[in-house]
Amino acid sequence: MSTQKTKQSIALIGCGRISYKHIEAAIKNQNRIALVACCDPVLERAELRAQEYKKALPDAHVGVYADYREMLEKEKPDLCAIATESGYHAKIAIDCFNEGCHVIVEKPMALSTADADAMISAAEAAHRKLAVCFQNRFNAPVQRARAALEKGRFGRLLHGSIQVRWNRDASYYAQASWRGTWELDGGTLMNQCTHGIDLLQWMLGEDAVRVQAVTRRFLRPIEAEDFGAAIVEFKNGAVGIIEGSADIYPTNLNETLSLFGEKGSVAIGGLAVNKIETWRFADAEAVGDIEDKVLNPLEKDPPTVYGFGHSALYADVLDAIEQGCEPLVSGEKGKKALEIILAIYKSQKTGLPVELPVDFSTLEMKGTFDA
Repeated sequence: MSTQKTKQSIALIGCGRISYKHIEAAIKNQNRIALVACCDPVLERAELRAQEYKKALPDAHVGVYADYREMLEKEKPDLCAIATESGYHAKIAIDCFNEGCHVIVEKPMALSTADADAMISAAEAAHRKLAVCFQNRFNAPVQRARAALEKGRFGRLLHGSIQVRWNRDASYYAQASWRGTWELDGGTLMNQCTHGIDLLQWMLGEDAVRVQAVTRRFLRPIEAEDFGAAIVEFKNGAVGIIEGSADIYPTNLNETLSLFGEKGSVAIGGLAVNKIETWRFADAEAVGDIEDKVLNPLEKDPPTVYGFGHSALYADVLDAIEQGCEPLVSGEKGKKALEIILAIYKSQKTGLPVELPVDFSTLEMKGTFDA
């Protein structure tokens, strides 16, 4: 009797800028999943992604669709990856759950706490998995820092920061009219900085209780912010500092996560939190990872800010489906970064600190920078 496991079938909904990473992840996990459909209102985009997959797997049969509901009805995939505009995530995900599919959704999972909660509830009702695509959690340096944290090597964690110093110029926003809008995207914090905010809250205890912030639209031709700064207090007393910008001249500079405890300091930088820059622990000699042995000055940045984590995230989701457990970044976990960003927006709107949990939507920010 064969013991070979049946592959999960997967469909890709949304074939724009980020979608090639999902094709790449499907190819790298080809022993466990098979891409059966690509869907995008612009059929040429869906066809392009299907051809990328078939170039690696020539025998694959990949349907191309403009309407995801037609695709769900005809293909009946086990798993759907949603990489559309953020404002559409909730409706599409709920439709997928209602058809019996598991879901991987790109960040941010939604643009309101109400939509995020609806997605989580729909997944639970359908007994299906919901995973949010925070792939940087799977970066090797991030995993190493997390392991040190779980072993108690930091001692009491005091504070941390995330710096996202990138450039998104006018030409970037001109490529798609929905970018930078409150209805479908949000600004720099919601789009570019959400990965780093997720890492910061994951490391500092996950339970944020209070946020105070300022945001600005300095330069970019958008509705939402192109800069934000915030202080986040956590239930365990740790303090997080957020700095995010799309205005860095002339190109992307860095994304750096820094963590400081009574017995350890770590900074992970590079283009996409992919390089250990500081690694100092009180027990380093005993453990055998003194800083000089950990740093690798020859390590190169990934070719894009998306990094290398999508394939590992896919593998984690497949493990969760097969083993009946939750993925590392479940809907509940993925909501935490979203909630912090929405609290930042509310703090900007009100001029006051914001207590969490918060009920807010990007739509409540309309007109913020128009005066």
